[in-house]
Amino acid sequence: MSADTDALETDPDAADVSTADSAEPESTETASGSLFERVLVVTGDDEAGRAAVESGIDLAAAHGATVDALYVVDTSEHWDMVVERRERTGEALVEDAAARGDALGVDVEKWFRYGTPHREVLDFADAHDADLIVVGFARRTGLDRLVRPETLPARVQRGASAPVMVVGTED
Repeated sequence: MSADTDALETDPDAADVSTADSAEPESTETASGSLFERVLVVTGDDEAGRAAVESGIDLAAAHGATVDALYVVDTSEHWDMVVERRERTGEALVEDAAARGDALGVDVEKWFRYGTPHREVLDFADAHDADLIVVGFARRTGLDRLVRPETLPARVQRGASAPVMVVGTED
């Protein structure tokens, strides 16, 4: 028995602290008392990606969390010039996220990965103990729905061990 348990058993005025029958939900707060410590923001080169960055950094500022700004260069379809163009775009996007974080007093770590986006996001979130994943979602046309029936947010939501916040655009 631990010293705390011994003290409870010998003190007749001590309250019963049994948690086995407790109906109260577990706290979702982290050790620091905040709801989130690490927020993974998936950047993207569209309005939805920029909205995800804005929302994720604002949320991190409210909770005193650190942001991991991640851009994934999708190498599943193309290489060469397309990938090089995506690299430059990704560098600019994570730099913009870091600048927004600096303006709000949020620590933003910039990350870059290559591969299939949903797999890279899920692997990164697990490896870096993300408390929340923020990803953007834009409306899709009929043709886009036919060509790509599953979206990045849907794949991330299905495989994530952390909560996923999907941010849309205002249109």
